[in-house]
Amino acid sequence: MAGWRKHNTDTSDGIFFIAEIGKNFIQTEEHKSVDEYLENAKKLVAAAKESGADAVKFQTHVLEDEVMNIDFTSPHFNGSDRFNWVKRNEEATPLDEFWIPLKRYCDELGLSFFSTPMSRKAAERLTLLGVDFWKVGSGDVQDHVLLNYLIDTKKPIIISTGMVSLQELDEVVRYITSRGSELAVLYCVSQYPCPPELFNLATIERLIEQYPSVTVGFSDHSITHEAVKGALKLGAKIIEKHFSFDRALWGSDHKASLTPEEFKEMVTLTRTGQYHDSDHSLFYGLKGKELEGAENQFRPYFNKALVAGLDIEKGTVITEDMVYAMRPVQLIDGLPSNTLHEVIGKKSKRSIKKMDPLTKESFE
Repeated sequence: MAGWRKHNTDTSDGIFFIAEIGKNFIQTEEHKSVDEYLENAKKLVAAAKESGADAVKFQTHVLEDEVMNIDFTSPHFNGSDRFNWVKRNEEATPLDEFWIPLKRYCDELGLSFFSTPMSRKAAERLTLLGVDFWKVGSGDVQDHVLLNYLIDTKKPIIISTGMVSLQELDEVVRYITSRGSELAVLYCVSQYPCPPELFNLATIERLIEQYPSVTVGFSDHSITHEAVKGALKLGAKIIEKHFSFDRALWGSDHKASLTPEEFKEMVTLTRTGQYHDSDHSLFYGLKGKELEGAENQFRPYFNKALVAGLDIEKGTVITEDMVYAMRPVQLIDGLPSNTLHEVIGKKSKRSIKKMDPLTKESFE
């Protein structure tokens, strides 16, 4: 049973709180040792437990099959180019020295541990830890290379809506659920931090009505409780918030995070039912409104294109393990990652070097 499903049967309110620690154990521009990063992560985990979180979530990167060695910087974090930011995160989190002891520590505290795999190889690494369910970030929900791996594990999947349109979301939901995976969908606006007035919380009602077999929640990048109260009132069962000791720390997500005291306040107002009397009209919007993700500014940076994952000789029949999905789609002249089915089983028209973009002209 998925962690959020189990929680729904264990508590009267059935709300599952996720403290999104992400990469917030990186707190200085200066590089630190793996031991220090692990200690930072453990301190955040302990604070999340004390603040009432049911789960802690991190982010797992493997540079090779996630991001091309291209100089580009995401608008939400100008402290580092994307390639070197991902490289730093992978180097900071080796399996034996970071992930395994961190997972063990979470188990000792009775906290659900999971992490967002940013690529298939990252998911393979997390599989070695024995995670109970998956989270797919907004920029990866159309990465069929990753999704196919996650679906094959038969574990529940949580996705966010921050970089998709309503039609794209519907395609993703059908793609995952038609293969038998238990699914949760978190309404999300990918702005860091997000002004509460940008939310269209009526979307939560729409998702509940449209996908009755799916758990619906809210991934909130604002730094107040007002939108969360509205989301809870409208039926959200999962609340995910970034979590940090200080929004002024160096890194990509601290500025969009709650502090432990703020997170605890949010949990308390939920467990005591205070959200029932909240006025959510400012954030409600229109139930039929298009998702902000349809034109989100981060799509060109975080969406992926298909490239060769190894050298492919002319005349080779393409299999899934030969293909990587890589960022950023705007700088890779390849097929989008949700067209993987158009590539598998095709025969290469020419020799293709590893990391070469895959196009329609690549195949017979």
